[in-house]
Amino acid sequence: MVAEAALDPFAVAAQTVRRHDPDRYLADLFIPEEGRRHVLALHAFNAEVARVRDAVSEPALGEIRLQWWRDALAGDDGGHPIARALKQTIGAFNLPIDALERLIDARAFDLYDDAMPTLNDLEGYAGETSSSLIQMAAIVLAGGRDPDTAAAAGHAGVATAITGLLRALPVHARRGQQYLPRDLMANHGADAAAMFEGRTTDGLRAVLAELRARARQHVAAARQALAGAPSDAKAAFLPMALVEPYLKHMERRACDPLGTPVALPPWQRPWVLWRAARTF
Repeated sequence: MVAEAALDPFAVAAQTVRRHDPDRYLADLFIPEEGRRHVLALHAFNAEVARVRDAVSEPALGEIRLQWWRDALAGDDGGHPIARALKQTIGAFNLPIDALERLIDARAFDLYDDAMPTLNDLEGYAGETSSSLIQMAAIVLAGGRDPDTAAAAGHAGVATAITGLLRALPVHARRGQQYLPRDLMANHGADAAAMFEGRTTDGLRAVLAELRARARQHVAAARQALAGAPSDAKAAFLPMALVEPYLKHMERRACDPLGTPVALPPWQRPWVLWRAARTF
């Protein structure tokens, strides 16, 4: 067996994204080749920290894994191929390490079953994770310069994150994890206990409808902010193109929000991304 340290770190990153984050992997295929491997390195890092909860048996072990990533950013990566690819990308494009550290810090929320307190907190979580990732990818695609896309990335990341959390609601509900903001749940009389038991109430449907509307507002704001962005950075925003198709699927009469996670037909994702790559 080839030693882990001897593996091509960027090849490992690409395979990690393909396995654990297929939407971003498909979107990355439309990125020009010279920047693609570095964006894949960012997305592989995100995939690794995003799946920590699924890889550990208790929060304390998850905290240890997240701390390992903080230490790897600050010093020795231990030969970990994805950490090596990430650090090469950071060095090549002068990416802000503090933004990556905040992404790790935000992911600590995933380890516990605390309810997301407010919609503002949810959007903050999305900003530190998904929005930050988009902005760093835009910097990479702009060759390391500031592409002036922070506002667009902020909105695009929130829209993408909210949609992803709505898709994953069946998984989160089954394990008693609540990303749906507690204030929205209270406003609509939605019962978290019923949701954890797999019962879709009118209150829950109202919460989900409000979050879908919020995601659409952020998409519209992102597109407006993106209008003046440099063309070479716009491919970083391709994952946002899947937001509307997913939201429409959720609104079908037969869609059970607590059933199977929403998926699109195999042909639709690449087609949507191809079209977006030509029109962004």
